[in-house]
Amino acid sequence: MTATTTARTASPALTAELVTDETAFAGLAPAWGRLFGRCAAATPFQSHAWLYSWWLSYGRPGRLRVLVVRAGRELVAVAPLMLVRRPLPALVPLGGAISDYTDVLLDDTDDGRAAGALTEALADIARTALVDFREVRPGGAVERVYDRWRGPRRTVPDSPCLELPAVPMDELIARLPSGKSGQRVRAKLRRLTTLGVQRQAVGPEEVDAALGRLLALHRLQWQGRKVTSEHLQPRFQEHLVRAVGPMVRSGNAVVTEFRIDGEVVAVDLSLLSGCLAGGYLYGAHPGLRERKADVAVMLLDACAEHTGGGARGTLSLLRGDEPYKHHWRPERVVNQRLLMARGRTAPLLTAALCGATARRRGREVLHRWRERGQD
Repeated sequence: MTATTTARTASPALTAELVTDETAFAGLAPAWGRLFGRCAAATPFQSHAWLYSWWLSYGRPGRLRVLVVRAGRELVAVAPLMLVRRPLPALVPLGGAISDYTDVLLDDTDDGRAAGALTEALADIARTALVDFREVRPGGAVERVYDRWRGPRRTVPDSPCLELPAVPMDELIARLPSGKSGQRVRAKLRRLTTLGVQRQAVGPEEVDAALGRLLALHRLQWQGRKVTSEHLQPRFQEHLVRAVGPMVRSGNAVVTEFRIDGEVVAVDLSLLSGCLAGGYLYGAHPGLRERKADVAVMLLDACAEHTGGGARGTLSLLRGDEPYKHHWRPERVVNQRLLMARGRTAPLLTAALCGATARRRGREVLHRWRERGQD
């Protein structure tokens, strides 16, 4: 059964509701999708398919807290949250560590009333918990909530993301620092043609099988090396299979298979929204490198096809500051962590800030230690 609460609203036409039941959460999909299309800041990680599937794989019973604001029957704001108790009592966004960005959804046509209603309702349900939004992309819709927050609040840096303009591959090559760099990339593209690499986006009915091949190749390519262990877990595969099919149908994901002589040698999953396209996960057979195929160039060339000729604005390399990404001269964009508390929960805010500072200093020490070790 859905738990509902009518918050004090900025206008009689707006009502706020707290959804705590996953069946009711599932039923929000059509209206959620319409709001997603009216929120220019939304990334693919705010789509209903992604977050509902994540909840089924990673959520804990009794912790769901999805705030929705309606104007009549239509959604105008959504904050997809869950309650956690460790290390501090907090309301945190759905999506967890496997999502590169978190945010709320707010209608672009909002005159401030929906944002105000969402902020007020969020303060009401926070009670003794901190509101902790990790990995907010600069310009995220939740900044409009943060600006209206009346209690203690702080913003601290989070993970770096590297971003390129959403342009075709030829224009990405033209951005390279020298003519020789561009010549090398073009030679790598010709090598892919010589090897007979063919790529094709799979249809919605083929997504499940393609994702199985992606994860099998991902496991093979990282065999014997350090890998993100979560990508090998059954719950992660179940999440992808549930989420990506609907996202392909709605235009928020593309699964691309790469073949040589009819054999699948690589599979890529790119996620899409109105503001960006980003390569999320791929699997590639180790034999490709043995045949001198540059997998990074192959994947970027494919992902650049999905930028809508620049309409999406950003071709995101997503989280991570790996050296190979810098070859393309990306812009380094740092996600933000938005912390909001009420008067009674100000000590939780202080504790979270202390923890964030300690972790940042620890990373800096580790980075300096590694640099000395390479001298």
